[in-house]
Amino acid sequence: MIAVIDYKAGNLTSVRLAFETLGLNAEITSSSRKILSADHVVFPGVGAARSAMRTLEQLELVDTIKQVFHNGIPFMGICVGLQILLDRSEEDDGVDTIGLIPGMVKLFSPPDPFDKVPQIGWNSVALRRSHPVFNGISDNSNFYFVHSYYPMPSDNSDILGQTEYAGVTFSSVIARNNLVATQFHPEKSGRIGLQLLDNFSKWNGN
Repeated sequence: MIAVIDYKAGNLTSVRLAFETLGLNAEITSSSRKILSADHVVFPGVGAARSAMRTLEQLELVDTIKQVFHNGIPFMGICVGLQILLDRSEEDDGVDTIGLIPGMVKLFSPPDPFDKVPQIGWNSVALRRSHPVFNGISDNSNFYFVHSYYPMPSDNSDILGQTEYAGVTFSSVIARNNLVATQFHPEKSGRIGLQLLDNFSKWNGN
């Protein structure tokens, strides 16, 4: 079973439906027991970092998320579900986040006024290395983004894919051990996004 972590974010159903389109069993849950017994765990999200952290703390899921990672369960973060895996976000005047991946989340400050914030739409992802979750997906493929903040891991070895927008090259995919996380929304990225989710469902975390 694929556990989709329920922390009252807005895109939970679309993530579940994407897996169901692939014929896969996905359950939206805030139960630590179910999350820790799942074969794969997805941590999606839209909205603000502070409110997301507050909800995770209220549901007592912060330690559960850390345990998923440390137990080696294949683990995917999406959008805000990537950002709050880092140490801290500039959002909401600064908020401490989960800290599985060292680094910061920064606000786009485009020098060109034609670069709108948030970034909404399709953009390419340049892969720095191969990874099982990207099997069969061409380098520089386009995915769908919606975000005003971007992740910057401290360790370059955590960066799997990069994207250019608003005068910066940011980490649009991070990966460490059994964790892979995307700033873009695979569930909104059409056929290629479904390919990525299917690859994730087959990945053993190594």
